[in-house]
Amino acid sequence: MADLAARLLARDATLWPEGNVSASRLGWLEVPRQMADESKDLAAWAAGIEQSTVILLGMGGSSLGPAVLEAVRSTGPAGPHRRLIVCDTTDPTTVGALDFADAFVLVSSKSGTTLEPNVLFEHAWSELPDGSRFAAITDPGTALGDLAREHGFRRVFENRPDIGGRYSVLSYFGMVPAALIGYDVAALCERALSADVGEAVELGWAMGQAAREGRDKVTILVPEAFGAFGLWVEQLIAESTGKRGTGCVPVPTTQAESGADRHVIALEPKAAEDLAEQFYRFELAISIAGHALEIDPFNEPNVAESKANTNKVLDALPLPPIEEAGPAGTLGWLAERFGQGDYVSIQAYVPFGQDAALESLRRRVRDHLGGAPVTAGYGPRFLHSTGQLHKGGPNSVIALQLVRRGEQPELAIPDKPYDFGTLIAAQSIGDHQSLLAHGRRVLRVAIDDLSEIS
Repeated sequence: MADLAARLLARDATLWPEGNVSASRLGWLEVPRQMADESKDLAAWAAGIEQSTVILLGMGGSSLGPAVLEAVRSTGPAGPHRRLIVCDTTDPTTVGALDFADAFVLVSSKSGTTLEPNVLFEHAWSELPDGSRFAAITDPGTALGDLAREHGFRRVFENRPDIGGRYSVLSYFGMVPAALIGYDVAALCERALSADVGEAVELGWAMGQAAREGRDKVTILVPEAFGAFGLWVEQLIAESTGKRGTGCVPVPTTQAESGADRHVIALEPKAAEDLAEQFYRFELAISIAGHALEIDPFNEPNVAESKANTNKVLDALPLPPIEEAGPAGTLGWLAERFGQGDYVSIQAYVPFGQDAALESLRRRVRDHLGGAPVTAGYGPRFLHSTGQLHKGGPNSVIALQLVRRGEQPELAIPDKPYDFGTLIAAQSIGDHQSLLAHGRRVLRVAIDDLSEIS
């Protein structure tokens, strides 16, 4: 294990298959030190923001770290602090409910060309056309950076380009929001760097070997107060390892779950700062899990498929008809198809704010199937992260796609020939097509409420 750790820290590309993209993806190894060095500047800048709410517009792994830090903040920084709202959806109800009256807006996109942050910005600007109330986080030389300067954004944070979105929590993408909501960035980064590299390598190796032996459902058990950590670790594991027909299937949970195909990892964080160590620990571990599985943990070959399918649907409007089942009988349909080694992915294209109901549904499905591995997430969020596993990983997924019954609420997107309701519908249809193209079992169910599933 010591040799693997040394090779990883030395950026040895031969750890992964020929043609891997590690040469442009290992900046996360050093970025905590860089952010610690810049922590005073970040704190001073954050102190100059007058608004009481921060709205982060993003999509994919780069926005989930900040969401976790906000969610666990009751165990984090004390005293008055701003509220962080992460909007990484195109659901018209969720987007339409954003209140910009006393908000500072972060537009977060590594490539600067991702559709969702771009249309979310257009909506935000139509509500708040004031560049002094915006900042951007992006890579150098992107269209988003150019747009931010043209619109007079308060600041443009150009992240080092050798970091992928899912490994970016300890870079500007995570630390700028952290500073804005009162975290001590230096303390977070120092805590991250305190992670035991050798132990993290052992963790990753064991994870990869377990998957090779058939125990590929990586069950991450965390205390209830830290349940949001599952959002981040799930996307890291799924998008990094789910490819070439293999992968580790992350199943985050706050309840003990077991099974013949489970590899259980129990975490016991006591404070929000403990998660900084876990961020870095799992980034190290998943890099080595990729080595054990003989895959490239830094690419995402199947993520673009659903994006392309979405664009095809939007280019051929109106929306095509697609068969939808009613909620009654869903559990029976799943039971008929579920077999040994399978897992269920609940993909809910519904408004945010239903976390408890979604977790309740996850547990009901799990229990109905005798303790089966079940994951649950909001669409289209997962299209940019765990969706890689659903298409590129093992063909053991049974996808339950939940969509709104009837018409979506109308919310225009400036300068687009479609609205947010049409966009999220096109994204669900595009992903449905992608799943079917990969021979996945998928059921599309129209609902008014998550509790209707039976």
